[in-house]
Amino acid sequence: MLSSRCAAAARPFWRSLATEATAEQSTSSRAKKIKPRISTAVILNRAPILTRSPTPFEKAYYSYQARIRRSLHNPFPNDFYFKPGTLLETRFNLEERKREHRAFGPGFLPKEDISEEKRLADIAAVEQLAQQEGEGEELMPRVHPSDTNGDTKSLDRQGQRNLYLLLHTSEQGKDVWRFPQGGVAKDQFLHQAAQRDLLNECGDKMDTWIVGKAPHVIFFYKAHILAGQVSPVGDHIRDFAWLTKQEIQTRVDEPYWNTIKDILSDF
Repeated sequence: MLSSRCAAAARPFWRSLATEATAEQSTSSRAKKIKPRISTAVILNRAPILTRSPTPFEKAYYSYQARIRRSLHNPFPNDFYFKPGTLLETRFNLEERKREHRAFGPGFLPKEDISEEKRLADIAAVEQLAQQEGEGEELMPRVHPSDTNGDTKSLDRQGQRNLYLLLHTSEQGKDVWRFPQGGVAKDQFLHQAAQRDLLNECGDKMDTWIVGKAPHVIFFYKAHILAGQVSPVGDHIRDFAWLTKQEIQTRVDEPYWNTIKDILSDF
């Protein structure tokens, strides 16, 4: 009888302890539920400005296809297009021999039945005609001075590759390389926030275009630079560089790299 009375008296005490413990746990769980901070970043891309150099396999394939086409095509009716004995016919014959030499090699062509003086005179006349018509201009070199000087700020470097803008910033006392990024204001679309963050960190001296409105891996937006150059804004931006995908890997942290590597072009 006594034991049952003691147990009945103890129940309110234990219930109060359980209620207090539950209240403390719910309070601590609410404290831990912190809203995540949404950020947007811009992967600003300069597309290749030079055609990519073909690989040895591609060169061999195109050469083989050229030989097949030249072997199967009908002879060109040059008598119909060029008056015999004119300088235009001479130029066509010289250029055609170069094309045959390039496709089949030097042993394929028969020896020309003209004197050496006449051949040199024809070449000089054709070169003079090309100069008069504005032809024969030298092409720009495929290697820019910024490539040889290691200037990573130049938009003319690595003409055959995609370049991406990376900023060197100081965050929480640590130097990091990252894409332009920032927070999202209330009632603001993500792509608008990305454009604003790019302007706030890189200045207004560039013409850029946000490619799409759907972010990659939640935060990252691809963009293209159309004109201009970066002018860093704010003391936290220490430097910037236009880098290829492989160069980016050497500068960013491994977790950051694992997030962005599948978004970047290998070429």
